[in-house]
Amino acid sequence: MNATFDLSGKIAIITGGGRGIGRAIALGLAKAGASVVVTSRTQKEIEAVAEEIQKSGGKALAVVTDLTVNDQLENLVQATVKEFGKIDILVNNAARSFLRSLLDLREDGWDKVFNTNVKAVWLLSRLVARKMMEQKSGRIINITTVGAEKAELGMAAYGCSKAALKMLTRCMAREWAQFGIQVNAVGPGLTKTDFSKPIWSNPEVAKHVSAAIPMGRLAEPEEIVGSVLFLASDAARFITGHSIYIDGGALTT
Repeated sequence: MNATFDLSGKIAIITGGGRGIGRAIALGLAKAGASVVVTSRTQKEIEAVAEEIQKSGGKALAVVTDLTVNDQLENLVQATVKEFGKIDILVNNAARSFLRSLLDLREDGWDKVFNTNVKAVWLLSRLVARKMMEQKSGRIINITTVGAEKAELGMAAYGCSKAALKMLTRCMAREWAQFGIQVNAVGPGLTKTDFSKPIWSNPEVAKHVSAAIPMGRLAEPEEIVGSVLFLASDAARFITGHSIYIDGGALTT
């Protein structure tokens, strides 16, 4: 068997693809040969990513989408099928969080985190899965976090939502395997993005956090891409319902 990461001819949607890990994944998918639909709420960011892919010879489409609005989810799926004819890969990367203790977090804050990180993933994945069922194949990859396994101060809503997403990944994998759809998750550790900039931009805080990671540093966004490409490729054609953690060994401590 010649297992390969080549995604030529594949059509991929990446949510939250305008920056950070999402941007890196979008560029990585395109480099592997996939045509990429980049989506987020920020038009300028996703258009810049799509243009970067196109300048490198790839195919890309930017579709502004608020994942908490059902009509916009349907528009994203329809726009993708209209442009490219099918959907082979969905990467649910978009997420939101609030740095608040459980005592200080507002109820609407909790709801916003879960609506984006769990409910929207379920609704979009369901729409995409129905298209994938028609072709009897597809890959859905959910971006979780080490916080799904390890409690972090001030990150309860985020961690709980990602733990729920881990179970949703397993449930979708169990239900949709019969239709040729594989569903897995990738869980980054602390990664150098705008999301975590308050941590890594402070030298003393970054030093303290890095000391708790066996490999002694934070991840770069590009270091998350390989696992996504693996799960999207023929190399992972008998893997479903699993989570891969890219954390420099953080979960071993």
